[in-house]
Amino acid sequence: MEESGESDIAGYDIPAVETWISDKIEALSPPFKWTRLEGGHSNLTYRIEDTQGRLAVIRRPPMGELLPKAHDMGREWRLISALFDTDVPVPEPLGFCESPDITGAWFYVMGCVDGHPLYGVEDAEMYVPPENRVATGDSFIDVLADLHDLAPEALGLSDLGKHDSYIGRQLKTWYRSWTASIEHAEYDDRRAHEFQEYFLAKMPEQGPIRVVHGDYGLHNTLIGKDGRVAAVVDWEISTLGDPLADLGYALNQWSEPGDVIIGSPGGATTVGGFALKQYLIDRYAERTGRDLSMLDYYIAFNRWKTACILHGVYARYMAGQKSTEGVELETLRLRIESSLDKAGEAIERLEAQMSR
Repeated sequence: MEESGESDIAGYDIPAVETWISDKIEALSPPFKWTRLEGGHSNLTYRIEDTQGRLAVIRRPPMGELLPKAHDMGREWRLISALFDTDVPVPEPLGFCESPDITGAWFYVMGCVDGHPLYGVEDAEMYVPPENRVATGDSFIDVLADLHDLAPEALGLSDLGKHDSYIGRQLKTWYRSWTASIEHAEYDDRRAHEFQEYFLAKMPEQGPIRVVHGDYGLHNTLIGKDGRVAAVVDWEISTLGDPLADLGYALNQWSEPGDVIIGSPGGATTVGGFALKQYLIDRYAERTGRDLSMLDYYIAFNRWKTACILHGVYARYMAGQKSTEGVELETLRLRIESSLDKAGEAIERLEAQMSR
């Protein structure tokens, strides 16, 4: 992280934003020192330090035209505001500006949490010493369990999303993405179609809906000095849905020693000392009391969904809609195939279990 000069701070009208903060947020006193923070789905995120040394974080969408519902700052603000007084750790909500007149887009200001996301092995080794790694696993899964124990209506979030057939709607959306991408990608895989049919045929009955983060992994948590989750961030795609789909996704992000990670900086938990997946599964089951007998369905579904997302990205590269500079298309294609391989493995485990 490097301190930014005013001319380097993309997307923010510094005088207008600092005036707005001065008027709306008593806890902060401009002018600020601005420091760009990496990550966060291309959102323009800066740490700001006021004249008294107090820290906060400001966040807005990237510049340019955005897809509908993409980079939803209002949704993020609503989530951290609703969750701040619960057991789910989130940054303190300080102020939300929904007037694009200030700096061209909605933005919000939240408290600065002392912690680090873990994107890969280097982050794990740097920020989580071996003696704290057990605590990381405990905290990681406990926070997700705590989120899934909260009733949306008690949080004022019953209208955050639709209440019916979360998996069914996801299957429709991502299968449409796969089929629409085939021509530009010049690549299809019969398993994408077969698995979609399988998921439709075997879809479990949806239990009570809960808030689902949608992208819960160590890359979207801030891990504190004690190894525990100090805050969960990046709530922009959160909605209402099946908590076991959220669990399946989180488990897919949690790698084990010996796992092969293709073309990705992931795999923070492949270094020694972190919990294995089965430990996380057992702990989640104990804390929530949920039946996890169909968990491999959700694991397989999320692997398939990842393949569909990557297929769409691959198609945009192949169509010339995104620059391929520094991008290894063959590696991206291997990641699609690997995701489908892992979906198939989870389906095989599920079928074996169901036949016993």
